[in-house]
Amino acid sequence: MTGDRPPLRAVIADDQALVRTGFKMILAADGIEVAAEAADGAEAVAAVRRTRPDVVLMDIRMPVMDGIEATRRILGGDGPSETRVIILTTYDLDQYVYAALTAGASGFLLKDVTPERLVSALRMVQSGDALLAPTITRRLIERFAVPEEPQTVAPHRDLSGLTPRELEVLRLLATGLSNAELASRLFLSPTTVKSHVGRILSKLDLRDRVQAVVFAYETGLIAPGGGAQ
Repeated sequence: MTGDRPPLRAVIADDQALVRTGFKMILAADGIEVAAEAADGAEAVAAVRRTRPDVVLMDIRMPVMDGIEATRRILGGDGPSETRVIILTTYDLDQYVYAALTAGASGFLLKDVTPERLVSALRMVQSGDALLAPTITRRLIERFAVPEEPQTVAPHRDLSGLTPRELEVLRLLATGLSNAELASRLFLSPTTVKSHVGRILSKLDLRDRVQAVVFAYETGLIAPGGGAQ
């Protein structure tokens, strides 16, 4: 661990002891502290409230309480405000992953992730970045979103608080463009685009750009297939 890198603490939630042990060894080798382990969702919620980690590695299919409900409780109003959740799954583009993203998770990893990718993912999420590429997020949403029920998504968030430029950035972000692509499309500097994205997240009370993409689809701002409303 380098001296300028902030300390990182994690909780590992998986019902397979071998998986937990393997991940713990990988993280420890890079100087990441595993504050607690959990064999089910209920244990994960309790561990997070007790240890207040930076990041949770959360399996989806666990006994007692699944990873989706655990994620929802951890990221709810009474959970640690700075904790991020990364979903662990065996299958790419799983409908359960989409449910976890709507519950507030910052991204997902396949369980066969390389050690380097695992460590990089935790540090990326700790820094506030989203783990999923926007295009992957879009594929998930277009497959599983239910746009005809926008009332299920944070009705207190009002798009009228966004400026016309911020609304334009949100629409384009939701179609899968990176910050560099947004800058090129809008003839803006990458720094300006990053500022716009930051203000959008703040105004809509969203954790990261993954949540912004989910929000844009589920409120009908963008229709599955990429069409702006």
